[in-house]
Amino acid sequence: MSNFQNEDPCPIEVPCEVTGQNRVPLSDVGATPILTPGTPIVKVPVVLAERTLQIVVEANVPLEPAASEIKRVLKNAFLTQCKLVPVAFTPISGTNFRQVTRAKLFVEGYIRKNIEYASGDCNAALLDRIAHIPFAGFADLTEADFLTRPIIASSSEATSRFINPHDGDLSRLDKYYFENTVFYNEQPYCELISAAFFELDYSPRPTNLNEVFTELREKIVLDLTVKVLQTQQVQVTGL
Repeated sequence: MSNFQNEDPCPIEVPCEVTGQNRVPLSDVGATPILTPGTPIVKVPVVLAERTLQIVVEANVPLEPAASEIKRVLKNAFLTQCKLVPVAFTPISGTNFRQVTRAKLFVEGYIRKNIEYASGDCNAALLDRIAHIPFAGFADLTEADFLTRPIIASSSEATSRFINPHDGDLSRLDKYYFENTVFYNEQPYCELISAAFFELDYSPRPTNLNEVFTELREKIVLDLTVKVLQTQQVQVTGL
């Protein structure tokens, strides 16, 4: 059989082909982990609370060029600030530490919207408008809302004054004794878990069929689920 007969008369051409490399499989065997015996104390992030915050915002988004039809709206939520401010405590006996029993959770961020729309032209590419819609607010966390209570240590400061040696009825203004103890606490922080959007988008000015509009009014309800954590020392007893 000739070489001509072995050739494919209709070869398949693959478009957009790139160079690929085959990888050699490596052997792997189990390794014996080194464990700490007993019930060690570890320092790990602890979940303080997991809450769903409902955020309601309104916004007007200008469209330039004007739009005749909204095709698709993509949304994402971003947190730029999430701070826990304690307002009530229970002392831990014999220490300077206190457990937080109530706090305000301040959140701030924005909704990033990617609006795809068609212009008034008969033949035109889809247009794209990106808008950042800010939001801010706070939630009141009570004792029942905490899965684990935050722990905050309070610093102490003391001042002693002295009697004037020349006149026992007067105090000295040029001599003081100062004492202070400073505790550096682990700052609670947040992780974004999920964002559920419920919204109504419409032109604030009613338009006729095939008429363009230059502004989009948005009424958004955002259910934002966040996890509040703090690094704490925990004794592991399940080993």
